Amino acid sequence: MSHDPSHPATTQIHHPYTAPEGFESPVVPVYKGSTVYFPTVADLRARQWVDKSAYTYGLHGTPTTFTLEARLATLEHAMHVLLAPSGLSVITVVDMALLSQGDTVLFPDNVYFPNRDFTRHELARWGIGHAVYDAMDVDSLAAALTPEVKLVWLEAPGSVTLEFPDLTGLIARIRAKAPQAVIALDNTWGAGLAFNPFEMRGEDGKLVGVDLTVHALTKYPSGGGDVLMGSIACRDTALYERLAWTHSRLGLGVGANDVEMVLRAMPSLSLRYATQDAAARRIAAWAQGQGGVRRVLHPALPSSPGHAHWARLCKAAAGLVTLEMDPSLAPERVDAFVDGLQCFRIGWSWGGPVSLAVPYQAKGMRKLSTPYEGVLVRLCIGLESVDDLIADLEKGLRRL
Repeated sequence: MSHDPSHPATTQIHHPYTAPEGFESPVVPVYKGSTVYFPTVADLRARQWVDKSAYTYGLHGTPTTFTLEARLATLEHAMHVLLAPSGLSVITVVDMALLSQGDTVLFPDNVYFPNRDFTRHELARWGIGHAVYDAMDVDSLAAALTPEVKLVWLEAPGSVTLEFPDLTGLIARIRAKAPQAVIALDNTWGAGLAFNPFEMRGEDGKLVGVDLTVHALTKYPSGGGDVLMGSIACRDTALYERLAWTHSRLGLGVGANDVEMVLRAMPSLSLRYATQDAAARRIAAWAQGQGGVRRVLHPALPSSPGHAHWARLCKAAAGLVTLEMDPSLAPERVDAFVDGLQCFRIGWSWGGPVSLAVPYQAKGMRKLSTPYEGVLVRLCIGLESVDDLIADLEKGLRRL
C-alpha cells in the first residue's frame, strides 16, 4: 500500500497555512500548548526560559502568561512575577524556596490561617521551625529575630481582624537585627493599589521596603469569584531566580483560560477596588454604634487598631469590614444573623461582585493574647447597591 501524503490525518496536523500578522484587538491572545516547537536541535538546546526571553515548554510560560506577569509587575511596582494556581500555592513556593532544615520562619499572630497551618504541619515535618509575633508590637517581632530566622512574613492588614501594623517599623527592625532574613508581604488586601510595599517611608523619612509580595489573584484581579490563581512579585533578580527554580521543580502551572479571565478583568481593577473601598467605608461608618455590634474593624476608622499606620502609608482600604459582635450574644444567635442576610451570601474569599459574610469565633484565633471577646463577622463588600447592603444588615441586626 503506497503512502498517501494527502491523508486528512496528516494534512490537518501539518497544514502549511499560517495566519497573516497584524491582527490587533483589546483582548490579549490566548496561547495554549504544552509542547513548544523549536526550529532546530541547536535552538532546542540553546533556549532557556528563566529570564523569559524564549519559550521552551508550556509549563514555563506562553505569550499569554508572560503578558499577565508583566502587567502584574507594573501593578505591584516589581520587576519579576511568577504565577501559580492559587494564593496559598505562592505562599508555599516562597516557604519551600527560601527555607531549609534548621531555619526558622516568623509570621504575625493575625496571619492568614492556611499560611500558619502549612508552617505548623508540612514545614515542621521537614525540620523547619517557626515563631509567632504580635503584628502590632515591633518589640515582639524583635524578640523573635534569631540568627536562624531566614524568612519573615508580614500581613497588612491582619487576616479577619484587619489590624494595620507599623510596616516600616517592622521592616526597619528586621533589617537591623536579622539582615539574613527575606521579608515577604501578603499584599492581597492592598492589591498593588493601596500602597507600594517596595518603597515606603518610615516616620524618620527613610525609604524601606519588602523583598517580595504574594498576591491571591483569586480576589481583586480576578474580580469574578470564578478563578483561582496567585502571584509572587519581587525586584531582585537573584531572589527571583531562586523562587523560579523552585516553582519550576514543583511543576506549577496556570491554565490559559484562567489567565485570559484575569487579563480581561485587569483594566477594571482600579475602578472595582475604588468602588468596593468606598462602599466598605460607608458601611463601616454606619455600623458603628449599631445595636449588637461592639466594635467595627476597618483600617480607615480612627478607632480601628493601627489606623495611624494605615493613614500614613495608604490611599485606599479595600472592601473588607469586620464586626465584633456584642460578647453577650451567643454564637448561635450570630450564626442566625448571618443566615438571615439576603444580599450577603455565605462563602469564603472576597474581591468578587457578590457580598459575603462569615462568622468567626474570636477564641482560639490567636496564639498570643486575644483582644476580641465576641464573635467576629467578616463582611466582604461586593458591587451591590450600598443602600441595599445597609438595609440588609439593619434588618438582620434588628432581628438579632
